[in-house]
Amino acid sequence: MKKDHYMKVVYPGTFDPMTIGHTEIINRVSNIFDNLVIAIAEHTRKKTIFDVAERMEIARNEIYSLSLENRVSVVSFSGLLVNFIKQNNISVVIRGVRAVSDFDYEFQMAYCNRKLYSGAETIFIPTGEKGHFISSTLAKEVARHNGDLTNIVSKDVAQKLKQYFFKKSYQSQ
Repeated sequence: MKKDHYMKVVYPGTFDPMTIGHTEIINRVSNIFDNLVIAIAEHTRKKTIFDVAERMEIARNEIYSLSLENRVSVVSFSGLLVNFIKQNNISVVIRGVRAVSDFDYEFQMAYCNRKLYSGAETIFIPTGEKGHFISSTLAKEVARHNGDLTNIVSKDVAQKLKQYFFKKSYQSQ
């Protein structure tokens, strides 16, 4: 199928940390669209363990390891996503969904974004088999208890998580 126009899409999130579910979605979406922007939320109501610069570095390293740096960029944003997409001439938001509970929340967000900006479209991408029940929260919990992160995050992300929790446990002694 021939593409008639240049399409830039955004995959927003906190990515704290980026999991194999995230990278699987990134890989699939980058094969469909011309330009994928990973937009990392600077300020979020979620308690993050990595600051935005660290999350951007992790994301860029993951993109590089997938050899996608020519089609995928990593940026940070603050405030409403609709303001970010308006400012960056993006009309499609990619959201990964793992289960029905994700879809319910994401559907609400898509509806709200569309009400705030009629040019916003959301495409839901279901995670693959490997990343179906993996979340950043789960990755952090496994790392906190020194569990096996092999099928949850990349080796590089696992190392960053282990360093974070080792430093944290060392400081509390």
